[in-house]
Formats: sequence, structure tokens, C-alpha cells
Amino acid sequence: MGTLYLVRHGQASFGADDYDRLSELGRRQSVRLGQYLRERWGDALRFDAVLTGTLRRQVGTWQGMAEGGRIDAPHVSWPGLNEYDSLAVIRAIHPAPLPRPDTPELYRQHFRLLRDGLAAWMDGRLQPEGMPAYADFRAGVVAALDHVRESYSGHVLLVSSGGPIATAVAHVLDAPATASIELNLRIRNTAVTEFDFNPKRHQLITYNTLPHLDAAEYRDWVTYA
Repeated sequence: MGTLYLVRHGQASFGADDYDRLSELGRRQSVRLGQYLRERWGDALRFDAVLTGTLRRQVGTWQGMAEGGRIDAPHVSWPGLNEYDSLAVIRAIHPAPLPRPDTPELYRQHFRLLRDGLAAWMDGRLQPEGMPAYADFRAGVVAALDHVRESYSGHVLLVSSGGPIATAVAHVLDAPATASIELNLRIRNTAVTEFDFNPKRHQLITYNTLPHLDAAEYRDWVTYA
């Protein structure tokens, strides 16, 4: 029996021209998670492999964890773990230009449109420009899970984004695709989800936990975007 740890990237740069980079807080979250793992496991801390997508915020989170926890493990780059393009989803359902979501009202509007667009993408009513069909997006995530089951038997780390992780959870639970929308929007930055696995299947053990940020000194480090 192995354990797969799925980690969402640290806080990115929501609302900026380039979302795909960790904020300074996002980097600190990532380093802190690595430190926590070292504190918990000590010299027993090791991974058979680390899978990430190719996005900078995903790779940067793994690099921060490796630094904080002094972790050395084979890195597997897996494009199927890349996030969907949320702006493309919103443009597909609302073609007119929108202001930057820098107020509570605009922030809520952003996520209302995103929910509606994701639901339409998942059931085939919408195809955002530059994105794969939902079936292909899901297949990329499932292929990563299959690779873990077929290739490893110990501890494996997977660093990705909310969409792929929520898709993986929905897949393991055999839940409807649309269930992954709310799962996704509640995953916190650097949150840890755990699957046990054997060659036949994965089983969900924990979801969206932040054990490394439990102390009062990290209260302001909990973020969602």
C-alpha cells in the first residue's frame, strides 16, 4: 500500500497580469510545508517520485517544499496536471471585457462566471479557446493517477492546482464531474490531500488539510487564490 500526497500550489498572483507565479506569501507557504514534513518525518522523509505540471506556480511550490524540507526526489514533469485556463473559461461565457476583480463585488462576479463556465465546459456546451475538451483534461489527470499506481509502492508527492486535484478526488469518489467545481473552489493554497493506493485503485484518506499552518503564528497565511 502506498500513499499519494496531492498538494495545491502556494498563493499565486490573482488579479495580476501574470497569475502563474507564486506571491511572496505563496513561496513562504511552500517552504513552510516542506519544513513541516521534515519536522513530522525526520530522516524518514522521502518520496519515490514527485509529479508536477509544467506551470511555474506548481514547480515553484515543489522547489519551495524541497528547500524547506531538504527533500531530494526524482521529479516527473506531467503536463496533464496543468490547470485549466480560468480566464479563457470566463471569456467563453462572457465575451465582453470585464474589469480586474479587485473589489469584493467583482471578485464574486468572477467566481459566479467561472462556476457557470466550468459547468458548461464539463457537459460539452462550451469550448474555451486554447483549452482541451473536458474529457481530455480529465484523462490527463486520470493518467497521472494510473501512473502512480502502476509505477510506485511507497510515498509519492503530486503538486498541482485546484482543478486537477478536485478532478482526481471526484474520480476516486466516482462523483459527477460538476462536483469537482465546488471541491476546486474550496481547496486552499498548499493544502494537502491524501490517497492510499495499491495497483488496483486509490482511496481518499484526507482532503484539503493545512497541518503546517495550524499554529497561531500562521493564521494569516491561509489563502484560496
